[in-house]
Amino acid sequence: MSNEIETRCVHGDINSGLKDEHRAISYPIYQTASFSHIKTGHNDSGFDYTRESNPTRRRLEEVVASLEGADGATAFSSGMAAVSATFELFSPGDHIICSEDLYGGVIRLHNLISNKNGVTADYVDTTDIQAIASAIRPDTKAIYIETPSNPMMNITDLRGCAELAKEHGLLLIVDNTFLSPYFQNPLSLGADIVIHSGSKFLAGHNDTISGFVCTKDPALTAKIRLLSKTTGGTLSPFDSWLVMRGIKTLAVRMERQQENAVKIAEWLLKQQQVAKVFYPGLKTHPGYEINACQSRGGGSMISFNVDSQETALRILQKVRLVIFAESLGGTESLITYPTVQTHPDVPQEMREHLGITDTLLRLSVGLENVDDIIADLKQAFEE
Repeated sequence: MSNEIETRCVHGDINSGLKDEHRAISYPIYQTASFSHIKTGHNDSGFDYTRESNPTRRRLEEVVASLEGADGATAFSSGMAAVSATFELFSPGDHIICSEDLYGGVIRLHNLISNKNGVTADYVDTTDIQAIASAIRPDTKAIYIETPSNPMMNITDLRGCAELAKEHGLLLIVDNTFLSPYFQNPLSLGADIVIHSGSKFLAGHNDTISGFVCTKDPALTAKIRLLSKTTGGTLSPFDSWLVMRGIKTLAVRMERQQENAVKIAEWLLKQQQVAKVFYPGLKTHPGYEINACQSRGGGSMISFNVDSQETALRILQKVRLVIFAESLGGTESLITYPTVQTHPDVPQEMREHLGITDTLLRLSVGLENVDDIIADLKQAFEE
């Protein structure tokens, strides 16, 4: 029986052993803190305490693992909780190489927490494999990348990184939030760990916060599960149900949002006030060929520079259909000002080096009629 990704979005792994005893089509929300025992040392349900495990969350984890081709997925209360748990794999004295263009919250985590705990990081241009190789030290334990990156949409060669990581005995960790498992599966290209902010495309409706760590190796899966149980940042049953419901439409949402994004990116290229457009689905994007070789699409995230800060602020103030808000990946189109919203904790010198300036805007393209989105942007551009 065919079990393509569109089918798995709706049904998960059809061979899964975790089924509802009442055959409910919508998997139930097990809103409970604890599960009863029949006798000492025996619990026939396999569940004890929801912080540790819960049927609703476990069902969601099975679905996400199926989509990523993972041995297991662990659901967390946020994307940052997922990243934090992953960094707990490392010990004082360990070193990590990170993409220099990285979500600002991860950089803040390094600066406030990891450094204090003795785990150091270097930020390099991971689009350049040689730059990564040059940053490897005897104490390096992992390479951490986003591709496409946030917010500059840089593309890193996953296969090249995987070969380098394997050669040096390093973990390859990939944040796959921007493309989702529908468009990209880093584990199949050699990654060891895939991270998602499930709040974004997976949940898809701007109504819940979640995160995932997907692992290829059973030993890594066990470590992450133990960390989630110990640190306690696990996803609640109701939020698990919301994300599971959102994933059912992941395939159709990603297709339509990408279709809209291509048209909007092409429209932006023609605007006099737009200096540059960053979208991996454009053939003019420097990472287009690599992205095309390792993914099934360019997604629906677009960043673009306008001609001045005044233009950027005017657009943010004038949009009506497109919503000026942080976050991404939902049904509604959102426009974000990275320099003050997603990356304010990144030092200004580094922001300027990366191109995260006061003229940069990031657009998460939604499901609205594309002509309506363009019409709203057009009126916002007008003085």
